Amino acid sequence: MTADQLPDLTAYDGVLFDLDGVLTPTADVHMHAWRTMFTELFAAWEIEPAYTDDDYFRHLDGKKRYDGVASLLRSRDIEVPWGDPSDDPAAETVCGIGNRKNAVFERVLRGDGIEPYPGSLALVHKLRAAGIPIAVVSSSKNAREVLTVAGLIDLFPVVMDGVVAEERHLPSKPAPDVFAEGARMLGVDPARSVAVEDAHSGVESAVAAGYALVIGVDRGAGADALRSLGAHVVVDDLAAFV
Repeated sequence: MTADQLPDLTAYDGVLFDLDGVLTPTADVHMHAWRTMFTELFAAWEIEPAYTDDDYFRHLDGKKRYDGVASLLRSRDIEVPWGDPSDDPAAETVCGIGNRKNAVFERVLRGDGIEPYPGSLALVHKLRAAGIPIAVVSSSKNAREVLTVAGLIDLFPVVMDGVVAEERHLPSKPAPDVFAEGARMLGVDPARSVAVEDAHSGVESAVAAGYALVIGVDRGAGADALRSLGAHVVVDDLAAFV
């Protein structure tokens, strides 16, 4: 699909963006943190098969942290107590393991910083200039910190993140709830709005929430896979819409 064949995003009521892998390359930081943590955990627990990046896309990408941990462990026929979000990172619980990963993520984020994708930033500015309401819909509890570090926080009046999802008891993507709630918070109808996602679970969530247009950004999840899950358009970079 050529640039002149792509839909005009300013013709929609609102555009709601996933964060990691869509606005910022934090997906790479998340992948690194998950890989580091699970490689060490699997070695210590003598779990086979070893962790691979395919595990990230199948079980972790786009999901709330603890749900991702449970999903990945379940794929290895391992069940541990759920625990509590206050668990120490050393605890052998779902929450403890999730907190262990988050400690690695925060260390890398604060040490290295993060810059938004130039094409994504250009599209955000284009939409704001056209008066199109925009929001972030992320499963991450770190979303506001990432937006702040990336210099984006003031551009998004609405952030539907993992903190809000927990407060309102919303299930993880691929359930439709977070994208439905994001539209409600932004004051737009999903049936006249756009969702932008790079994760399999995120595309499924937006499709289930009834978005008029679901854009897949292929940062490694696979264009064919994103289309098969319901993405109407798949691009390599959001600069295509600028």
